[in-house]
Amino acid sequence: MILTVTLNAALDITYRVPRLHPHTTNRVTDVSERPGGKGLNVARVLAALGHRTVATGFAGGGTGEALRAQLADTDVTDALVPVGGATRRTVAVVDAATGDTTQLNEPGPTVSPAEWDTFLGTYRELLDGARAVALCGSLPPGVPVDVYARLTRAARSAGVPVLLDTSGEPLRRGLAARPDLAKPNADELAALTGSTEPLRAARDARRRGAHAVAASLGPDGMLAVTADGTWQAAPPRRIAGNPTGAGDSAVAGLLSGLVEDLPWPDRLTRAVALSAATVRAPAAGEFDPATYEELLSHVVVTDHPAVA
Repeated sequence: MILTVTLNAALDITYRVPRLHPHTTNRVTDVSERPGGKGLNVARVLAALGHRTVATGFAGGGTGEALRAQLADTDVTDALVPVGGATRRTVAVVDAATGDTTQLNEPGPTVSPAEWDTFLGTYRELLDGARAVALCGSLPPGVPVDVYARLTRAARSAGVPVLLDTSGEPLRRGLAARPDLAKPNADELAALTGSTEPLRAARDARRRGAHAVAASLGPDGMLAVTADGTWQAAPPRRIAGNPTGAGDSAVAGLLSGLVEDLPWPDRLTRAVALSAATVRAPAAGEFDPATYEELLSHVVVTDHPAVA
């Protein structure tokens, strides 16, 4: 099975409006709720691809109960650890006229030392049956900033490949623990390295410890810098829609390609096709199957000189 970790899970709420008008009342035409947080989005896409997937992290309060009830209707196995605080909500407001999305994210519950210890025990048990693990997203209050470095070292000690998808100080410290793959976006790379040139920044991030770096470039696709070479993959055209969760679908593509031992160009093709197909879907953690199948044969992959 594939294990995903979402320490700051969320109940994702998506509002759709004909046009978003700030400073006044907006009438919502459609509302959807989904289990969310980066790792849960990854888990749902992996399950849709046919991979047995287990999701762990934290869930609590009425929001956490609603999240777990909806997760029970998916093919993802729930191994979330209960906490006393309430799981956060994230609200995406989609402007139908422009396609733009405005995101509002709550901070999440404060995790106690006892709750953290319970999670660590659950995590170590789950590693025993995992083929790979994805460590995803922001940290809730009370969780140590070096948590992803600790979880990466535990997974590597258990012989389980690690994909790291976070930002800021947790990313910087996590890279030092040598994850098998880091998946920042261009802005996160720039904040980490100080470089706005994606190839230079990805190479810098890899020198900081990751065995490979796959950088999301938004509508321009994805860049991968690995020990075997460097590739960039891009969709054949720009896809209009809601980009929320597109990066999480890319993680699912990379992770499924890892456990299936696909060559890097095929992993990138799948990741980019899934990411673009998610833009066409109504909510994060989903993708439009027709768009995905169409794009699989049209993603353009460019080979660059290998990086030692």
